[in-house]
This record gives sequence, structure tokens and C-alpha cells, in this order.
Amino acid sequence: MIRDQDDATEQQGVHSGQETGTSGGAARPPAPDGGTEPPAPPPSGATRSDAAGDGDGSDGAHVEEVEVDEPLLPARVHRPSDLMRLLVGLLAIAVLLAVAAFAHGTTSGLEQDINKGTGQAPDLLIKFAGLASSIAVLLVPVAFAIERLIKRDGLRIADGVLAAVLAHGVTLATDLWVSKGAPSSIQEALTQPSPGDIHVLTDPVHGYLAPVIAYMTAVGMSRRPRWRVVLWVVLLLDAFAMLVAGYTTPFSIALTVLIGWTVAYGTVYAVGSPNVRPTGQTLLAGLRRVGFRPVSARAARPEAQPGGAEAADAAERGRRYFVTLEDGPPLDVTVVDREQQAQGFFYRVWRRLTLRSFTTRRSLQTLRQALEQEALLAYAAIAAGANAPKLIATSELGPDAVMLVYEHTGGRTLDSLPDEEITDALLDGTWRQVRALQSRRIAHRRLAGDAILVDRSGSVILTDLSGGEIAAGDLILRMDIAQLLTTLGLRVGAERAVASALAVLGTDVVADCLPLLQPLALTRSTRATLRRLARERSEREREAVLEASRQAKLARLAEAEEGAREQGGGASRVPVDKLDKKTLRAEKQAEKRAIDEAVEGAREEDLLSQIRHQVLLIRPQAPVEPARLERIRPRTLVSFMAGAIGAYFLLTQLTHIEFGTLFRQAHWGWVAMAVLFSALSYVAAAMSLLGFVPERVPFPRTVAAQVAGSFVKIVAPAAVGGVALNTRFLQRAGVRPGLAVASVGASQLFGLGAHILMLLTFGYLTGTEKTPSLSPSRTVIAGLLTVAVLVLVVTSIPFLRKFVVTRVRSLFAGVVPRMLDVLQRPQKLITGIGGMLLLTATFVMCLDASIRAFGGDKASLSIASVAVVFLAGNALGSAAPTPGGVGAVEATLTVGLIAVGLPKEVAAPAVLLYRLLTLWLPVLPGWLAFNHLTRKGAL
Repeated sequence: MIRDQDDATEQQGVHSGQETGTSGGAARPPAPDGGTEPPAPPPSGATRSDAAGDGDGSDGAHVEEVEVDEPLLPARVHRPSDLMRLLVGLLAIAVLLAVAAFAHGTTSGLEQDINKGTGQAPDLLIKFAGLASSIAVLLVPVAFAIERLIKRDGLRIADGVLAAVLAHGVTLATDLWVSKGAPSSIQEALTQPSPGDIHVLTDPVHGYLAPVIAYMTAVGMSRRPRWRVVLWVVLLLDAFAMLVAGYTTPFSIALTVLIGWTVAYGTVYAVGSPNVRPTGQTLLAGLRRVGFRPVSARAARPEAQPGGAEAADAAERGRRYFVTLEDGPPLDVTVVDREQQAQGFFYRVWRRLTLRSFTTRRSLQTLRQALEQEALLAYAAIAAGANAPKLIATSELGPDAVMLVYEHTGGRTLDSLPDEEITDALLDGTWRQVRALQSRRIAHRRLAGDAILVDRSGSVILTDLSGGEIAAGDLILRMDIAQLLTTLGLRVGAERAVASALAVLGTDVVADCLPLLQPLALTRSTRATLRRLARERSEREREAVLEASRQAKLARLAEAEEGAREQGGGASRVPVDKLDKKTLRAEKQAEKRAIDEAVEGAREEDLLSQIRHQVLLIRPQAPVEPARLERIRPRTLVSFMAGAIGAYFLLTQLTHIEFGTLFRQAHWGWVAMAVLFSALSYVAAAMSLLGFVPERVPFPRTVAAQVAGSFVKIVAPAAVGGVALNTRFLQRAGVRPGLAVASVGASQLFGLGAHILMLLTFGYLTGTEKTPSLSPSRTVIAGLLTVAVLVLVVTSIPFLRKFVVTRVRSLFAGVVPRMLDVLQRPQKLITGIGGMLLLTATFVMCLDASIRAFGGDKASLSIASVAVVFLAGNALGSAAPTPGGVGAVEATLTVGLIAVGLPKEVAAPAVLLYRLLTLWLPVLPGWLAFNHLTRKGAL
């Protein structure tokens, strides 16, 4: 039996990869020059595969034994393309239902036009089309299943049957929803009176057609031209017969097709598709077709940790093989397939959406485009005079993979070289290769350590040119220089990296790359390395501060003990309360100086800043302002989406409210009380901050800083803007940076605890209002159980437990000592606690007054209920990514007030008034206060 080419490739990917995945035995050691030695004879028990006759026919009489050593390929893979099709299908279904719900006139007119056009069709033609399509819809899937079973592809049939069953279930659920709970406009768009009985409606979704579509899509029928034509003819014929006969509507047909298509791709993505990646045996057969006589092939195993940025970069570059030949030097072969192209697809799409177009490569290429691009760059690099692997052959490996054959370049990567072997001559040679590329406007786009190869003679070879560009622009070329500066700086330091670049490229070229010296312009693996180094640097600084604080305390205790012994009192130490205030102040100042010195001594500059400083020493006027690479910031995108959702919710709540009548009947006395409480909240906020600052800070200026925070909240999320402003204010007021951060952190930590405690307390009181017993409400119990379950989940998962412990430890490392300092001053602690309670009370009273201003006093809503709603809304607003919690706070407060019994006609305007007084009206005074404090040097 002779199979077509794609079927043969699929069978090799599914079966041959499992049978030969471990052939060849143990991995062989690398050659001394970093390359791969010729394969040794296989150990006892190793398997060899007979590959006779796989060539082009010229060597069919010669029986060859070949050895393949490669990792075992998975039998199934989850393709990102299937997930994308699933998401597109869900979006199309949502759009279709939205059109049916809101464009009722359009759908009715479309149905009338179609009925008018098809009403003149001959009755005999309609019956014949219906009979033929009904038979064909059943016969085509069965015929395709038989054809697949004959070719031993039963897995695809199983996937198709599963998709058909799920599609049938979805159609039943959709029919039930349309008939029982869908809006009338959707019912009218998807159904119509049956021709046989006008009192019976047609099915919204065809119960047999959707499973057939799901089956055919899941088994891959659409990828085979002949079956695809038969499929579409049958579907169109059946849709035409049903539509003309009056048993369906156009929207019902479209929904049926979308459901079958979406369920099929959801099933395929969930269970995985059969792996059709070419195996080593397929590679050897392809090499024979282009005239080589391979003896063995060994897959290169990446050294990166699975799941990391280095592993992701390696997966995107394709699989590498070291191939030995009968009569010639070995080869380096790169295999590029569709699975490899899909690696990092969503990451590339995200960067293409958020970054400017010149910074990113195309998110997805066809195999032919990838082959042509890599081949063109290989030839162009050699023509430019750069040392690059020489491409000697290319070929397809079936419909889903291609290979590129290079001459073997033995050597070691820059990452694998020991530090003592990275000489200045090697650095200069690397820059000369890059200069050769840039002289012909060729950009490498990935000058990481594993793309720079050093051979036995010390020559530098640039590999991994697949992602490069020809005729590159200036910005792309400068990004290459910035990337290589960072790569070399990670190995030899900023000084040597910059010196070698200046010696080869010149001062102007290196200085021009400084605006591109930023993480966004670097490769993913380089960014991951820089983040790891930043974490290590931060940890060293924290440990230095803690050690300095500990040593200062030990020195203070030692001095106290020495003083006690000199006085002859026999006491081993002097209690702290026995020392006078001047002595305590002097000791604390000495401790602060020791900590400051430790911080200055432990502070390390990041690598990118070191590189900038080295360049500025040579060219002080070099541009250092970072170039804007982002098209849109992720935070801006999330804020816009959250704001749009919040605005949509508010508009739906306000459409049925007559604001003119409502404001004419408003109680302006309560509005004035709400304004008073809103103004008083700034005084309370200043108290809550100063209560955790032992140093003397002017109170009026602190109140002005809280007013300025009203302006900052509009341009930053609520949980971020206030913290940054208060920290900056305390630093300008004379508080050391570390202590300023600790004071704000202590205030935030205590506020979080007080917030949770008050939420539980008022929730308990709200529950007891409904029942005469003192038992807590079910909501409180459910909340406590939810918190307990979350704590158990976090503590049971090692990754989450480590994450939480690390964050809490870093938090308490600076906050707890600060709170201990505050505890020694009761008046400060009372001020802080009082400010926290007063701040919550003013906001609750402001919301309550806003409710009463619109007649909410008639609803007999208790202060406890208002407090619960406020605390919940404030918590969600702090977590929301939108500036000032816009959208999230309004939605939470409105829903909460309605839930506790307040009419919607009162809840919506009350929330708008409350947010107007606490968020929007203070923006102008906040802007004035912000500018005033900035001019005075207080911010």
C-alpha cells in the first residue's frame, strides 16, 4: 500500500520517534574543542535501525546501518494555533449573539430577503437537495473514518468522535438556553415557526450538523484538498436545503458552524494533536535525498533549565543535529518545524502588540519564509566577510518541516568559556565580526553568549542568524551593539566590554547605542539574567543593612555594660528606661550613621548603568535618554480595559435614573456634611502617617501632601501613587530613605490589619442585625472559611509558600524594627491608630451622608452596613489597576448598597456624589498643593 506524503510523515512522527528515541545508548562526550566527536560504536544493547532504500533510489542496493541518538519526542503536543482558533471561535460566537440581540431590525430584514429570494426555488430541487445532503452528511464522515483506519490513524478518529460528542452536548445546552432563558431578540434570530406546525419553533442549533463539523475539523479533514471540497459541498447543500425549506435561519446556520468549529479546536487543544515532528530517521532520509551518506545523527541537548528563558530561546531556534558521514567531514543540521515555530508564539504576539514594530520580529512565519530568511542571512553574512556557518544544502522534510545543512563548526560558546580564556583579543575579534555584519546593514538580533562560538584557533564565529535582518535600520543595528555590550559585560565587566567596543567600532558608534541600552531592547535570556542579578544585589544590600543594625545594637549594649562595670554597680546591663533621653538620641544617631554607611558600602550599580558611565567617561555629551520602545504600556492597556468595563457597568445602572428630578429633591444639608467629612479625611490621613514616623515632620505640610495625593491618584493606581508620594515626602522632610520606606510600609501594614479587623467586625454586626441571636452571619463564616482554604493552599504548594515567605520576610525586615521604634513613643502610636480609625470613619460618614442626601434615610440603612460596603469597595479599589480605582470602586459600592437593601435609584447617585467629593473635586486642590510642595522642595 502506498501512502501519500503527509500520511507517511505523520506515522513517522508518531511511531518512529517512540521506537528510535533512545537508540544509540548513552550520550558521547564532547570533543576537546567543544564540538562533537565522531560516534563510538554502540554499547551493548544499543539499537541500530536499518535505513536501506530511504534515499532517492541511487543507493537502494546498498544496505546501510545508521545510528540516531535523540530525546524521546512526545506522542501529542498542544499547539498554540489551536488555542488561537478556539479563542477566535468564542469571540465570533459572542459577536454573533450580540448582533442577534441588538440588531433586531437587521436580522429580520436579512431573513425576509433570504425567504423572498429562495421562495421561487422549484419544490423538486429542494427535496432532492435535502435528501442528497442528508445522506452525504452521514456518509462522508464514515468514509473518511474508514480511510483513516486503513492507514492506521485511529487516534485522529478517536479525537473526532470525542469532539462530536462534546459538540452534541453543547448544542443541547444551547437549545435549552435559547428556549428557556435567552432574550426574545435572540430567539427570533435563531428560530422561526416550523413549516409543518406553526406552533412549534425550529431548532436554534442543528443537533446533527454541529457534531459532523466538529468531527471533520478534529480529524483534520480540512487539511486534505479532496476531502475539503467534498465537505464544503455537502455542508452548503444541506444549509441551502434547510434554509429554503424554512427549517432554519441564517443566524442558526452560522451559530451551528461556529459551535462545531470551536468545540473541535477546543478538544484538539485539550487532548493534544499527534506529534508530526520529523524524527532522526526522517532527517537521515532527507540528507540522502540531497546527496549525503549519513552514518549517525545525534541531537544537541540544550544546557538551559527547562521552562526558563534560555530554554524558550533554544526551542525557538529549532532542533540541532550533529551528523557524521561516510566520506566527508561531519555536518551541523538545523530542523525547523511547525511545532518549533509555535514556541513562544503568545510571547511574541504580546511584544508585537506592546512594542514598536522595529523592535520585534514577525510573530509567525511560514516554513518556506523561515527557510528562505535563514538561508539568505547565512549567505549574506559570509559575503559581508563575517565568520558564520557555511550553508551547503536545504530541503523539506515533508509538509511540516524543513532542514538547513551547514558545515560543522566545532568550538565552544562564549557562555561555556572560563573567565580566564576570555582575552582582550577574543573581545576584539567578536566586535570585528559584528562590524563586518553592520558594514552591509545586517542585524543579528540575538547576540547572546550562546550565539558566539569560539573555535580551536580562537576565531569567533557568529551563529543563530535565523532571526536577523538584512537592510536593517539604524535603530536595529544599535540594538545589536547594546545587546553585545551587555552580553560581554556579564562575562568580563562593563569596563572591558566598553573598551573593546571603543577600540573596534569607535566612540561615535558606541555612544549612539546608549538610548537603546535598556532591558526592552535585549533578548529574553539576557533580561532574565539581569533580573536575577538585581535580586541577588538587593539581597546583599538588605543583609548588609541588617548586619550593620545588629552590630550597632551589640556595640550599644557593650558600651552600656562597660559603663555599668566602671560604676561598680555589678549590673550586667543598664535598662533602657534608666538612660536619659540625650544618651538614647545619641545612640540612635550612631546606629543610623552605621546603617547609612553600610547601605552606601553595599550599594552596587547595575550593569547597564555601569556601561553608560564607562561610555560617558569618554563621551560626556553622549545621549543617555532611553528611546521609547513601547507602543503601549501593559498597565495602560489593563487600566483602559478595566475603566471601560467600569464605565459600561455605570452607564447600565444610570440609564433608568432621572437625574433632574433626583437633584431637585436632594437634601443639600447632607451634601454639605458629606463635603465636610471629605475634607476631614485629609487631616486623618496625615495623622495616620505621622503616627509611624518618630522623626519630627510638620503637620500642616503633611496635610498638604495628603491633598496632593488626590492629584497623584488620578495618574496612578490607588495602592501605588499614595505610597510613592508619602515616601518621597518623608525623604524630603529629612527622614532617611530606608526609614521613610519602613514608615510608609508600617502605616500600610497596620492599615491593612485594621481594615480586615473592621471588615470582620462590621460584617458580624450586620449579620446580627438580621437575626436576634449573636451568631455570625453566613457571609462572615463563608469569608473566614475561604481565607482558611487559601491559607492551606498557599502553605501546601512549595512555590507559593516560598513566594509568600520571601515577600513577608523582606517586608518585616524593615517594617518591624520601625514599629518597635514607634512602640517606644505611645503618643505616636495613639496618633497613628487614631488617624486610621478617623480616616475610615470620615469616609464611612461621607458615604452615609451622600446616601441620605438622596433620600436614603428612608431605607433605614445602618452605619454598620454602610461601613461593610465601604470597606469592601475600598479594598477592591486598592487592588484595581486603574488610577484611583476608577470603575472598580463605583461598581463595588453600587452593587453593595443595592445588596444591603438600598434602591438602585438612590445607590447610583449616592455613589457618584461620594466619588465626586473624594476623588474628582479634590484633583484641582491636589494639583495646586502638588506644585506648591514641589516648588518648596517638599516633593
